[in-house]
Formats: sequence, C-alpha cells, structure tokens
Amino acid sequence: MQFTLRKLRLAFLPGTAVAVALATACAASSAALPQFTFNPAAVGLNGASITADNILISNYSTASIDPGGTFTQSGYLPITGFQLGGTALTPAGLNSTFGMYIAYTGAGTTTVNDPATTFNFGNFTSLTYTLYGYNGTATFGITGIVPTETAAGEVALASGTLISGNVLTIPTGGGTFSPSANAMLTVALDAPAFFGSPDPFYAVALTAFSNTPSQVEGFAGGFLIRQGGGSLNFAPVPEPSSAAMLLCGLAVAGFMYRRRSSGEQR
Repeated sequence: MQFTLRKLRLAFLPGTAVAVALATACAASSAALPQFTFNPAAVGLNGASITADNILISNYSTASIDPGGTFTQSGYLPITGFQLGGTALTPAGLNSTFGMYIAYTGAGTTTVNDPATTFNFGNFTSLTYTLYGYNGTATFGITGIVPTETAAGEVALASGTLISGNVLTIPTGGGTFSPSANAMLTVALDAPAFFGSPDPFYAVALTAFSNTPSQVEGFAGGFLIRQGGGSLNFAPVPEPSSAAMLLCGLAVAGFMYRRRSSGEQR
C-alpha cells in the first residue's frame, strides 16, 4: 500500500493544525516508489507481465478485540489493480483469466475507547501473510463474521512476517468510525520465477489500509470490513524515506492520541 499520511484520515480529528504540519513534512521526505515486474506466466498463471510500483488491494477482514485491548485480525486482500507513477495499470487477464490475493492473520494491542466517539491507537505484535495466485475467477466476501474466498488451485507466490505496524480507528460522526492499518513486512519468495525484477527482489513490503464507514460493520467484540481499500509496495530494505514515512505516521497518530488523552484528563 502506498505509505501516504492521508490514509490516517486526520481531517476527522479536531485541532489538526500540528498534524497537518507533520504530514507536510513527512510528504516532503517521500521518494518515488521502487518499480517491480511480475511474470504470471512463469508460474503457470494465465496473465500478462506487468511493471508497476504500487499494488491496489481490496479488504475483507474481521477484527476481534477483548476488553483488555488485545485484538486479532484476519482476512483476504484481493488485488484489484496496479499503479506506475500514479497512473492506473491493469494487466491483461487480471481478475478474469487469473487473480491474486493475500491471506493474512495478525494480532496486537490497542486502546479500548468507544470507536464511534473516541479514536483508538494500537500496534501489531504479530502479522503473517501469504500472497497467492490462481487461474480463473474468484469471489471474496464475509459470511457472518468470517471472511471467505472461492479461488481454486492457488500457487503460493510470497510470504512474510511483521517488522512493525500500527492500527487506528477514528470516529467519523453519526455513530460511525474509520479503521486504518499500516505495516512494514518481510518478503520471502515462494515462487521466485514470478518476480521478474529486480533480482534479487525487494526484502520489505510496505502496506497501508484505510476504510470508509460504509465499509465497516460493528459486532459485539469487534468489527468487520467489507471491500475496504489499501495498497502495497516494496523496498529493498527499510528505506530511509519509507522508514521516515512510517515514523511520521506514528508521530502524527501519537501526537493526536496524546492531545486527546490530555484533553480528556483536564
């Protein structure tokens, strides 16, 4: 996912002047995203090669939170498209003759304010994922509170684990809220032929997800996300620019959390 601070939806928070200043400083430190090439045919997938710098992803997930603030989250993240230099790209056959999705499971801790009235901030303590490719079409959804997918004959393309990450929920008025998540992850290639370039391929994936209130449904002990949105891109190591963006995001969220907390205590 593209590591941009707009994903944090700071505009919904009161008193954002300092946050906007931080966001501006962070944006100034960002650099062009590293390019990559995927070769679906190299692993038996019925799709054309594509060169891009960003992957666009949908989101079908469930998050459960206990009274102490420990959460678990899992779901499926189907790939819906790509970008190169901000321009949308769709490889021939994507989501018609072949598709890709990410299956993930994570856990962490968060504050336990009412998300409809007060924002919550937390961190992942674990996160694992696998990127799959498949031929044909598939559907993704949620049955009850369980994410579902119908792909068949999947090929594991890559997998990885958490380096660092955070979660955030922001009240958006009218009893609704918007959850977001950012993470830096390792990348291990399960099907190296799929990853055409660079060689060796990048070692780090950067992800960010932000979901509108219409995509979020609360239930007792958590919430689910139906067709939310996010993006994913890569770096050879935690690049200074990418790490700076992550740290800036944490700084902005942390500042707003401290500001809200101190205001409530006065």
